[in-house]
Amino acid sequence: MSDQTPLAQSPSAVLRGAVDLTSLRSRAAAPPTTPPAGQAPALVFTATDENFGAVLELSHTVPVVVDLWAEWCGPCLQLSPVLERVITELGGRLVLAKVDVDANPQLAQSFRAQSIPLVVALVAGQPVQLFTGAVPEQQVREVFAQLLQLAAQQGVTGTVPQGTASAEQDDTEPPLAPHHQEAFDAIEAGDYARAAIAYEAALAENVRDEQARAGLGQVRLLERVQGLDPHEARAAAAASPEDPQTQFAVADLDLAGGHVDDAFDRLLDLFAILPEAERGPVRERLLELFGLVGDADARVVRARGRLASLLF
Repeated sequence: MSDQTPLAQSPSAVLRGAVDLTSLRSRAAAPPTTPPAGQAPALVFTATDENFGAVLELSHTVPVVVDLWAEWCGPCLQLSPVLERVITELGGRLVLAKVDVDANPQLAQSFRAQSIPLVVALVAGQPVQLFTGAVPEQQVREVFAQLLQLAAQQGVTGTVPQGTASAEQDDTEPPLAPHHQEAFDAIEAGDYARAAIAYEAALAENVRDEQARAGLGQVRLLERVQGLDPHEARAAAAASPEDPQTQFAVADLDLAGGHVDDAFDRLLDLFAILPEAERGPVRERLLELFGLVGDADARVVRARGRLASLLF
């Protein structure tokens, strides 16, 4: 199965699809738990299975560092103060969402937290792995600096106000653009077709709207996998190894579940065995999935290399 790519190895890669957070988007968007009055608001807060929709939305404004930890984990207790100190010193350019994996099994499963502490980030709703284990403070600072560079490339450059202001200040933040808000509302309702139409409208107004372009690719993927039975899809693919539609379905399921290399390898294997005249749709689907993961991702680079070798 495919793994996430650490940011420290690939600072320019936003791993669209590397972690399956789609089920969490439909959760009630209750605001994250804020610190007591008098502390810097929203710099460090508790995230749960129930309020994670709000955390994903916040990551479109400011990068969110997610610390998956547990009370019984000694390295977690060692790392958490370091994370909080560095986050605080950055003056609201990053925020820290703390996730107790024992109390929030859905988040632990979504992030594939096989060992903790596990620290990941969310940038515009997309997960990026940072590091595992209690790393030195200097390494934390270096990785967070890379994260800020990545976020700037994605246009996520907001900050969280500091001081004694209350959580009501969040209401003054500028709203989403109308088409983006329509798309988000549709995603919340599980209406991916309507979300796709909203993102298409946003792109019609601004062809450089990369957030809309990424969103469109994601909702198209979600629309395709909605209602698919994984067992039936895999059985059909095994029974018809040269049928593009059955292979497309399993590749979509793999990508949506975070198994990026598996999705690419399946379609590349199919491309290799098909007659040249029948390869076009497979190549188009591969290019679509490459765009979802991100051209700078190492897995995309490898898959593109294999595709090129098969073409020439």
